[in-house]
Amino acid sequence: MQKFTYLAFILLLSGIIACNTGSEAPAVTAQQNDYYYEPHRPQFHFTPEANWMNDPNGMFYYEGNYHLFYQYFPDSTVWGPMHWGHAISEDLVRWEHLPIALYPDSIGCIFSGGAVVDNNNTSGLGTDNQTPIVATFTHHDFAGEKAKTNDFQKQSIAYSLDGGKEWSKYKGNPVIPNTEKIKDFRDPKVVWHEASQKWILVLAAYDKVKFYASSNLTEWEFISDFGIEGDQRLWECPDLFPMKVEGSDEMKWVLIVSIQKEAPNGGTASSYFVGDFDGTTFKCDPENQKWLDWGTDNYAFVTWNNLPESDGRTVGIGWMSNWQYAQIVPTEKWRSAMTIPRELKLFNVDENYTLYSMPTKEFESLRSKSTAFGQMNITDDKMLKGTFDPSQSEFDVTINLQKTTAESFGLKLENGAEEYFSIEFNKADGKMYVDRTHSAKNKFSDKFYDKVHTAPVDFNRETMNIRFLVDAASCEIFINGGELNFTSIFFPSEKFNKATIFARGGKLEVSNATIYELNSIWN
Repeated sequence: MQKFTYLAFILLLSGIIACNTGSEAPAVTAQQNDYYYEPHRPQFHFTPEANWMNDPNGMFYYEGNYHLFYQYFPDSTVWGPMHWGHAISEDLVRWEHLPIALYPDSIGCIFSGGAVVDNNNTSGLGTDNQTPIVATFTHHDFAGEKAKTNDFQKQSIAYSLDGGKEWSKYKGNPVIPNTEKIKDFRDPKVVWHEASQKWILVLAAYDKVKFYASSNLTEWEFISDFGIEGDQRLWECPDLFPMKVEGSDEMKWVLIVSIQKEAPNGGTASSYFVGDFDGTTFKCDPENQKWLDWGTDNYAFVTWNNLPESDGRTVGIGWMSNWQYAQIVPTEKWRSAMTIPRELKLFNVDENYTLYSMPTKEFESLRSKSTAFGQMNITDDKMLKGTFDPSQSEFDVTINLQKTTAESFGLKLENGAEEYFSIEFNKADGKMYVDRTHSAKNKFSDKFYDKVHTAPVDFNRETMNIRFLVDAASCEIFINGGELNFTSIFFPSEKFNKATIFARGGKLEVSNATIYELNSIWN
């Protein structure tokens, strides 16, 4: 949850009244027929019906439904006093919008956090027939921020006894006061630590994270912190969870942290550390920070709680934007989308632990018509013709790197307005280049269009598999089973209706290529 820098504007926006009185303004909703076809409205990514959305919050699975909460301001398309919006899905693909779950109250507005299903009623908040679901979140007091008290962010909880529909604030809030008066003290996320039989809460404290332990979710004890010595970047939205290393019985702990500046391509991005956690201390080389996504538009990525053991997956989702320009992107009734839900897997290659990330298997249910191109030898430009719509498609391309002599190759999306978005792989540089600088003639932000973005790519393989998920205003790239991910948004004046695979300085050998037209999740 971002520290909002122009507070005076927000105070004039009447949100301070909502925060201090606990009033519950009704959410503004868009007409269904409108939001199916609005310019730039994603057709297979989650978006709010109307108004502002950012970080995913409080995600859990319970009785057949995946719950997604999110930072929401129901009165405007720019950031304001935060609520928790709410949606549910049976398949992580098609979503049903529900009423706002958490409103501001006398303690403050509702910033980011998590939620857990308290199956054993350790909190004592449940009944014999009702399992409590406990949400942890940051209360943010705008009046305290204005007064520069520096303790205006505190951690609180709410609970639901009906599976997540209705929520009650805990009477003993805040459960973690800000005794150290840390100005940026927020975004609590909780996980159960089996060995110590305790709940572990991790939260961001400016340039580090802090860990707390509890046996009941209501009383918390500080146990340790973790950070990078000398780091001046703002940390946000941490997540901590255990994962089994693929192909082994080894267990490691993953700490995801979103960084608000100086990401690989500028601005915000989600990063991670892989280490060990003994119930008190997270042990990891602090310098071994890696990026979950190299693009500019995957932030505040966090995971779902309480997935069934029979499922066995670790699944998360991120906010598909960047604080450098999130509030001024050219959408009208709504603002921001989430990434595709992604399954995480942990691999160890020569003691190098790496998180892989791929679309969940449920996403394939959106596939409709497919166009197969088979083997292709490309030395210039080859337009991909077929029945598919390039602006709402999945491109699955496998390249034979051993036989490819091209110095560079890639995919280019274009429209009739001479706008384009391109992804180029350069073997000599060992990089990929993502260019959205020409994706619109009417440029709304210098920081959005200022440069071509890059990521390192390993070309020393026999083959390279690339999946591109292209929606109306975004492209998510997954390379070699999710070893590298890159998310980028764009806002062309017209949909991209032309797709071309290109090669420069030699031959590109494509072993096979399949393009799937994708159905809308809103139909």
